[in-house]
Amino acid sequence: MRIGLLGGSFNPAHAGHAHIARAALRLLRLDQVWLLVSPGNPLKSGVGMAPLAQRLASAERLCTNRHLRATDIEAQLGTRYTADTLRALRQRFPRARFVWLMGADNLRQLPSWKSWQRITRLMPIAVLPRPGSTRTALASQAAQRLRHDRLRPGAGILLARSAAPRWSLLPIRENPLSATQIRSRRQRLRSAASPKEF
Repeated sequence: MRIGLLGGSFNPAHAGHAHIARAALRLLRLDQVWLLVSPGNPLKSGVGMAPLAQRLASAERLCTNRHLRATDIEAQLGTRYTADTLRALRQRFPRARFVWLMGADNLRQLPSWKSWQRITRLMPIAVLPRPGSTRTALASQAAQRLRHDRLRPGAGILLARSAAPRWSLLPIRENPLSATQIRSRRQRLRSAASPKEF
């Protein structure tokens, strides 16, 4: 079974996540995409972070067919860092062929992740375009370090069948939605709806 792993806070999950999950299913010919709802991102502040159960529920609402699955398996495994989570998943599911799915913004930040080079050796990586990040991500430190392991855009089926280290940018349309924008919009609406004090 070929499984794409899309990790994140999902604070909240939104149509942009569904867009990239469905594109990865199609282009990589995956059997499933798992939305790995993180108990907490070590690189992000916990301020404004909804409880795990609430974020998991928002991710579950995106799973409208058997090919998409939301899970809090990272909390179950007790792992905090992506490298540890991916290694644990490979050990728990030795017959699965995993592909790590990440936005271009995360490729740009990858060298700040703990054991980032180990991540690239654990499984192939499909990079999803992100507005304002794709071009700079392709010129980033991580992309330069991994340039010899890059497959051409459109080599999705080959990527899903490859052994790490391999990565490719998936040729899909960028989706402008972001959880940060959604939270800001909700906050503005709440502020506008609250009674003003005079």
